[in-house]
Amino acid sequence: MPDAFDPAAFAQRQLDAYNARDLERFVREYSDDVLVYRLPGAEPVIVGKAALAEHYRKNRFNLPGLHAELVNRMVFGNKVIDQERVTGVPDAPLEVAAIYEVSPAGIAKVWFVSGS
Repeated sequence: MPDAFDPAAFAQRQLDAYNARDLERFVREYSDDVLVYRLPGAEPVIVGKAALAEHYRKNRFNLPGLHAELVNRMVFGNKVIDQERVTGVPDAPLEVAAIYEVSPAGIAKVWFVSGS
């Protein structure tokens, strides 16, 4: 299969863009109808790429010290699980896991789990 689908590449590109606070590059890695969840909640907290961009513009990319360190990554099938240590946000450092479900169109679903 010459054009192999690589879910981890989507996760890495969005992480790199996050750390650069490059909103355009960041949202490019997500599908138009992305759903974002904060576990244990069952309902999405963000629906769609426009809402994702607005959230990160207002709540993350305006923080000059923002940085997510990748501690561990697991990949199986179209799922990527990143363990991250986030600094530069209120109540930092945060220990979080992000579970990405990736399609060829981009990251379609994300579940965040806090370690606190």
